[in-house]
Amino acid sequence: MIRVTGLTKRFGHRHAVEDLTFGVAAGRVTGFVGPNGSGKSTTMRMMVGLTRPDAGDVSYDGVPYADLRHPTRVVGAVLDPRSMHPGRSARNHLAATAALSDIPANRVDDVLHEVGLISAADQRSGTFSLGMRQRLALAGALLGEPDVLLLDEPSNGLDPDGIRWLRTSLRDFADEGGTVFVSSHLIAELAMYADDLVVVGAGRLLAAEPVAATMARSGATVVARSSQARHLADLLVRRGITVDVDGDRLTIQHADTSTVSGLAFEHRIPVTEITETSRSLEDILIDMTGASAQFAAA
Repeated sequence: MIRVTGLTKRFGHRHAVEDLTFGVAAGRVTGFVGPNGSGKSTTMRMMVGLTRPDAGDVSYDGVPYADLRHPTRVVGAVLDPRSMHPGRSARNHLAATAALSDIPANRVDDVLHEVGLISAADQRSGTFSLGMRQRLALAGALLGEPDVLLLDEPSNGLDPDGIRWLRTSLRDFADEGGTVFVSSHLIAELAMYADDLVVVGAGRLLAAEPVAATMARSGATVVARSSQARHLADLLVRRGITVDVDGDRLTIQHADTSTVSGLAFEHRIPVTEITETSRSLEDILIDMTGASAQFAAA
């Protein structure tokens, strides 16, 4: 649905985004991740024409954003939850947005219900918490019943119930055929509902792949105990598997429990304990982006 090709943006002598190319598929949730200063927000602004790229282009189903006849019916974007007049009520803010985009006024109450703000519809947005503003911004993105949701850190300010609501809403949107492109620093949360990842560092693409492929980068670690630990270790090493032995305990890298237990069964080696652990998506992404992080604790 979305194709980003050779996107580049410089601010002075600094490359904020450099030759970025990736695709975002329909019917899937794609997470956009990277450390602070990696160019995520700049990229998303270029994707909807708010920042002019120095090179490259973005298309939606083959059509550049600037050429879309009804952009709000194709792309619903939330790039800044503060982009609303603090003196206007939630309902009036959405009514003005609908009028500007030639969207029927009856959509206003529909989206207020959808994001859980109907009880606060006549309150001024200036009195809203950050989480309420996030919901109102998402309501604005949904007004045109778009095919694509483009969201920059939409979970900021949401309480646990709000985060769960957001996760379910985005998953449902994608399952109904929509395209979701969402940036987030809450990696553990993103891992619960994202299908694919676009990983950037220092403005450059590091990976664009399914979440499962990213998880597979670290491999699993199996810990087993056996009275014949040394024999089992020798068999595993012959298969090219890395094993550390400490007494009756084996720590086996880049293998799974079925491989280890199957080999033990085949050679009649007793195994009294076997567990498999894997690194978190957060740990894997920190390793992938660590060299390009501009801001890191000592």
